[in-house]
Amino acid sequence: MIKKGLSEISQPIEQELDVFEELFKKSIRSKVTLVDLIARYIIRQKGKKIRPLLVLLSAKVAGTINERTYRGAVLVELLHTATLVHDDVVDNADKRRGYWSINAIFKNKIAVLMGDYLLSRGLMIAVEGKDYDFLEVITRTVKRMSEGELLQIRKTRKLDIDEQTYFQIISDKTASLLETCCQIGSLSGSSNSEYHEAMRIFGESIGIAFQIRDDILDYEGSLSTIGKPVGGDIKEKKITLPLIYSLNQVPKNEADKIRKKIKDSSKKENVKDIIEFVRRSNGINYALETAHKYSLKAKEALKILPDSQSKIALEALVDFVIDRKN
Repeated sequence: MIKKGLSEISQPIEQELDVFEELFKKSIRSKVTLVDLIARYIIRQKGKKIRPLLVLLSAKVAGTINERTYRGAVLVELLHTATLVHDDVVDNADKRRGYWSINAIFKNKIAVLMGDYLLSRGLMIAVEGKDYDFLEVITRTVKRMSEGELLQIRKTRKLDIDEQTYFQIISDKTASLLETCCQIGSLSGSSNSEYHEAMRIFGESIGIAFQIRDDILDYEGSLSTIGKPVGGDIKEKKITLPLIYSLNQVPKNEADKIRKKIKDSSKKENVKDIIEFVRRSNGINYALETAHKYSLKAKEALKILPDSQSKIALEALVDFVIDRKN
């Protein structure tokens, strides 16, 4: 089977994505000069646009793409962009997608306010369109994302994350937004409640697989291929699935030695030792197997949907998420 890239996956909604791009640009603009300047800068930072892609494909696979679909796609992309701006402040990050981050150029206060502006614009678009079902979904998502982030911060300090906690964190922090994309898309495209639930499960499952794959890249990639240094999560003392599994495979005294190295992860040799420990303990393979289980769950959820090019594209997107190198 030939694996598809994002450009091929997006073919069934190529024209609709162009419409979305124009609507997103309009939605982010402002009469306030500073806000508009930052908005123009954000527009230049082209990401993968996986979230609007999911909204549009979910609408089309369940029924039709319409004005509500576009509003939903703009809403989730505004929310996603807002969280990225805020995350860069929290993480004190200097770069985003190869560009200087908003906080690096304009400082933290302006970056936080810009993030607030983006979120409020998204909510206003939903209110003006009377998309109250979208608002219910999105506000629950913001709550989950915040709780997931705070839970991770608390657990990172104690270095005591187990598998159950890990899945709670990634489900709330990452998968919830992809789940929301699929829910909003199907809500806009169809009135079939079974389709809505199927797409919710699909979004949650692909979101969990996406995050596990991202966590694996921290142990096997390189700066040139994944855009971030190997061991970046370790340096931030984030304990993810490959490491959780590995720690559970060794005696307590050996696990304690690794935890000490995590606490002192500013040393390059400690980061190297932790990566080697995870590779030796089969942590990467275990995480890959787990990601594949969620990818199969995502594909299984699609079976209730009628066959179409959009359905094929969603199945290909699952493969793309699992096989991606960045």
